[in-house]
Amino acid sequence: MTRVGPVERTSRRTLLGLVLLVGPVACGSESQPPEVGEDGVVQSTDSTRFEGRVYERSVVFAAVDGDSIFLVPWMMRAEETTDSVEREARAWLSRGGVWDRFYDEHWATPPEQGPDLLLPHAGLSLLVRDGGAIDGIVFEEGRRSLEIILESVGASWTDAGGGSFEILTGSAYLAAQRIEGMVLNVARASLGGRTASGDWAFLLSGDSAQFVLATDEEHGAETEAVYRGWGDLGEEERGWPEVRVEWRRTEAFPPARRDVPVEWRLTSDDGSVEGELEAVSADIRAGEGPGPLLPVHALLEVEGEVRSGGLTFPVHGVLVHERR
Repeated sequence: MTRVGPVERTSRRTLLGLVLLVGPVACGSESQPPEVGEDGVVQSTDSTRFEGRVYERSVVFAAVDGDSIFLVPWMMRAEETTDSVEREARAWLSRGGVWDRFYDEHWATPPEQGPDLLLPHAGLSLLVRDGGAIDGIVFEEGRRSLEIILESVGASWTDAGGGSFEILTGSAYLAAQRIEGMVLNVARASLGGRTASGDWAFLLSGDSAQFVLATDEEHGAETEAVYRGWGDLGEEERGWPEVRVEWRRTEAFPPARRDVPVEWRLTSDDGSVEGELEAVSADIRAGEGPGPLLPVHALLEVEGEVRSGGLTFPVHGVLVHERR
């Protein structure tokens, strides 16, 4: 993890009032998919087409330094209701196992500002280029400032539900420091009433390999949560269409009256990938609901190893766990 400071940045990109929240993401076979322009951006000319839809966008910066990791996850969600769009945006900074949720905003906008739009709000600004692609996320509040810059695109994949996962190089600017690392850019969408959520993980093996695991099914649902896995090994990309992620150990989380996983075993039926992960720190929150079981949102710093093709990769990263 390289730190350079103080840093002077030139040729700053334009701060725009809004950009599209999701790129070319399919929303399931029950409905006609959104139109996609030549630039790969979802078109929202017909606002009724998005009624009841849910859009999620996550941008996770990660940099490994020895046996620790620096994490900055930004997670944004927009859901269309009959008379408004309910929005939320949250961000964390994690260093040395200490989680700081420095941004947590919930607000509503008129329905004409469709859920496919990502809007700045209360200290959150966006760096975008021509065509609406996000180049960075900026947080500024008083003397506090944190910038995440997305740089070169590496590997990218699409899951069975049309969600996109893209790995990029990136930089975090914190005060007078520049920290170089990797970024996972996640975009997912779903039809009304059905959450786009499913657990996913972003794992780094030093600066040479990155892995992504994701499922579009919530754990405990009627359908077993089967993951897809991808690996960017620099000169080679690997994919695993079915990876089972077993909860080897859980811990009680009394505020939501649920158990939260803290150890996982990864296996594929063909034996092409396997591994173990263990949580070493976490930010876990209970949501609101009628009960008795409440929603859970957990970001867990994990470490372990992934084995594939005769190679072993020590990994460190983040796993996002949600129960609704």
